[in-house]
Amino acid sequence: MSSSFITRREALRSAAAFTIVPAAVVRGYASNSKLNLGIIGLAGMGGVDAKTFLGLGENIAALCDVDSTVLDRRAVEYPSAARYTDFRKMIEKEKLDGVIVATPDHNHAYISVYAMKHGLHVYCQKPLCKSVHEARVMARVAAETKTVTQMGTQTSAEARVLRTVEYIQSGAIGDVKEIHMTTDRPIWPQGHDCPTGEDPVPETLDWDLWLGTAPMRAYQAKWPEGHAVYSPERKRQFAARGAVYHPFVWRGWAEFGSGALGDIAPHSMNVIFLALGLGAPSVVEVVQTSGMKSEMFPDSAIIRFDFAASGKRGKCSVFWYDGAQALPKELQARRDPNAPATGPDGRPLRGGQGGMVWIGTKGSYPAGRGPFAGEQGELPPAPAERDWGREEVHKDWAVAVKAGKPAPCHFGYAGPFTEAYQLGNVALRTGHRIEWDAKAFRVTNCKEANQYLRREYRRGWDLKEIAGKAFDVGRRG
Repeated sequence: MSSSFITRREALRSAAAFTIVPAAVVRGYASNSKLNLGIIGLAGMGGVDAKTFLGLGENIAALCDVDSTVLDRRAVEYPSAARYTDFRKMIEKEKLDGVIVATPDHNHAYISVYAMKHGLHVYCQKPLCKSVHEARVMARVAAETKTVTQMGTQTSAEARVLRTVEYIQSGAIGDVKEIHMTTDRPIWPQGHDCPTGEDPVPETLDWDLWLGTAPMRAYQAKWPEGHAVYSPERKRQFAARGAVYHPFVWRGWAEFGSGALGDIAPHSMNVIFLALGLGAPSVVEVVQTSGMKSEMFPDSAIIRFDFAASGKRGKCSVFWYDGAQALPKELQARRDPNAPATGPDGRPLRGGQGGMVWIGTKGSYPAGRGPFAGEQGELPPAPAERDWGREEVHKDWAVAVKAGKPAPCHFGYAGPFTEAYQLGNVALRTGHRIEWDAKAFRVTNCKEANQYLRREYRRGWDLKEIAGKAFDVGRRG
């Protein structure tokens, strides 16, 4: 299948035409009106998003996916929705209020900026984008266009997360010094070299559009028989029926995904940033790793993010454990005893098991459903519950669009948050401790690392051409 290509001149002319008046200024919504939404990327979370917004009473007006098999399957569920392979044509032709971006990570920024420049509100699945630079650009474009935006992380509205924030901010454990967090990710193959060879592109897949902003590369359907991904201990990771890139396994590739950090940090680190009002880390260091491959993130890693003191908050460190890495033994007793030991599939979780421990000057807190106690085991008084004005991540965005107000995890918040955890991937790719100057937008101690702050874009997919001045962040190094 060949893509219907929109020329660079057409894209620029179209984007310019839709940035004269910001969307939030020209639109008003009745409280009971339906939003006309376009869903871009229909497998996985895109399908969940469509179903959720339909359940909220919104109108799924258009569907877009580069895989016609997926598109046809979703079309049965939404027979009145227009169908597209190219999101640009969908945005040009349909009268939409907003779009949901649920493609692989590498195309999040381009599609979201394209939509915002056309005056559309944007709900973008996590991670917000692929690079530190893209996070800065997306926040700038959202502010410029005054569109209502949201990164799709459920923890922005989960009751237990907001309750954790209340406990931490109450000062019950004192000044937070360390947070240790584990995850069972990756649950897809990582830590491998790219297999050799080339396979025919399925007739149902527009490979050129799937690649989008990424460099052109040959399509590969399956890992070779006998490859390490088939080993018994890795079988649980091999959830995509042997796929190399599409579907699902793109998460582990440096050109397409953001590894374990990009998959789970937008959820689990959100509570930390919300509770402590964190900004950019000053230092990021890989403490331990199984080793970054030239094109793939490592199978496991331990990363430390150091945050300088700010306001009334002292300096603190966030420790991230992925793969088979578990909390240190001295911290395991403090971990939430009620955290699940198995995943949704019933299989035992890998070493991390998704635990989190906060350590403060007065005590520790095992985040989740476990007890809240000081070092002597006392239960401190529960802080008063706040009215956060949040219900559920999809609903919160729809309500915000209709009210013309910011959504809870808008790009102005999600952008800096994304910059922070994506710096972990920069550290992984360099293998060096990196010292970060957020104002100058530079790694100051390792010149090599600065190349990983940004991405190179394929011809016809250059983010700068549609982002305009918002693209110019810091200096190249």
